[in-house]
Amino acid sequence: MKPLDPRLLRHAGASRGFLILSVVLGVTLAGLVVAQASLLATGITAVFLDGAQVSALGPVLAGLAAVVVARAAVAWAQEVAAVRASAAVKSQLRRALLARLVADGPAGSGRSGELATLAVRGLDALDGYFARYLPQLVLALAVPAVVLTRIAPADLLAAATIVLTLPLIPLFMALVGMHTEATNRRQFRTLARLSHHFLDVVAGLPTLRVFGRARAQEATIREAGEQYRRLTVRTLRVAFLSALVLELLATLSVALVAVGIGLRLVSGELTLHTALVVLILAPEAYLPLRQVGAQFHASAEGLAAANDVFAVLDAPPAPSGTAPASFGAIRFDCVTVERAGRDRPGLPPFSATVLPGEFVALTGPSGCGKSTVLDVLLGFTAPSDGAVTVDGRPLSEVDTAAWRRTVAWLPQRPTLFAGTIRDNIRLGDPHAAPRQVRTAAASAGALEFVSALPNGFDTVLADDGAGLSAGQRQRIALARVFLRDAPLVLLDEPTANLDAETAAVVRDGIRRLAVGRTVIMAAHRPDLIALADRELRVGAVAEPAR
Repeated sequence: MKPLDPRLLRHAGASRGFLILSVVLGVTLAGLVVAQASLLATGITAVFLDGAQVSALGPVLAGLAAVVVARAAVAWAQEVAAVRASAAVKSQLRRALLARLVADGPAGSGRSGELATLAVRGLDALDGYFARYLPQLVLALAVPAVVLTRIAPADLLAAATIVLTLPLIPLFMALVGMHTEATNRRQFRTLARLSHHFLDVVAGLPTLRVFGRARAQEATIREAGEQYRRLTVRTLRVAFLSALVLELLATLSVALVAVGIGLRLVSGELTLHTALVVLILAPEAYLPLRQVGAQFHASAEGLAAANDVFAVLDAPPAPSGTAPASFGAIRFDCVTVERAGRDRPGLPPFSATVLPGEFVALTGPSGCGKSTVLDVLLGFTAPSDGAVTVDGRPLSEVDTAAWRRTVAWLPQRPTLFAGTIRDNIRLGDPHAAPRQVRTAAASAGALEFVSALPNGFDTVLADDGAGLSAGQRQRIALARVFLRDAPLVLLDEPTANLDAETAAVVRDGIRRLAVGRTVIMAAHRPDLIALADRELRVGAVAEPAR
């Protein structure tokens, strides 16, 4: 684990300015430390050797007060800069992470619980890195250098002692860091797995209760939580022990300097002023290194999370062409998709042609690859073999973002977000007028039940549309597709898990949606398949269109 990860500078521009500011403030603070030591030594020497009265120490005391205020101001400026830089970096990394996950699509997003932990709790842990560790790291470089610049001309032997003992602290820090890196990584991974499992359990809690399996999941979550607790305690144990070692090293080093100063002061080799300056500055040389060791453990979780974020950001992006998107006949030429670690392909060789304006139903047994065909068209999955062409141009050569703007997609279980019904429908077209939203809802068969709600389209939904039935969620999602008004519509089992009455309403909406559009629908139910102009069997090589 590197003290300063260069990927932070590459992916988060806000960290660069903060690092420069930290260096400037760190050198300033180091200069103030030297000034404070010199003023203290001058004042003490004047009192004990020259017998000066307090009234005669006015300039020295005023200087000390000014230095103390200046140190407080610099520390405050460092804290403010660190908090702002941390917020900016977290925001930049979150935007980059979410943009990458959106670009990769569902097929490349990994486990939702782990990603949620990474984007929220994981990146929040960077506060410790930017607000405490990084400023202290800069001080650990600046303060000893400035202090030694002041000590060396006054007492070369004390400076040599500090130079020889100072590297022991970062050496032990590096050894401890190598030991704790794996522990911190395991701790964060355990937290991510716990979050993912808990999210799955909460989402499936009604089903678990129906089948009497809720208690079993309680034990699983309890075991995962206990594992996370043990790893946390182990990390804290290492942190406390390493802090003890660093404190002991620093204390012994300062004691070694103090003994040498005392012996030479008694023998008359040093003046009291010089001895005091060196004695006051010696602990200041070791203090930043001691503190950076303590703050390193506070920031370890954030660095472990940042490593996982960079693993996502630095992974090769999904291939995307640069050609402008155009719409026409869609042709699958022996398209195959292989899944890593699986014996059977995600999509066996599939060939077909879909003409503009056609309504085609993809049929076949569960697991034959119907949804995979849609994923290939959406750019979520790249074919392992074969090619897809649109209007005679290979889909791989077309700009993915531009192509997706020509597609409307209704998944088997659409997602509704926390917000109003109007906002959820307007995801199809964020600039749609209220009248257009109402028309889309009417076309999808959602207007009647939405109008019956107390707040109509301004009704606020909970996450995933909690409080609505499956059929109502499906109709809102279908209204979103109507509003998008794309030339190509992809439907994935749009009436799955719906009762007969609700399925009939959704079928009517799909019939209206298909007018003037190309529709490719994965379907099992005969009543849905009957809506299509023709049927394409997935799992066998389909005949091209006439």
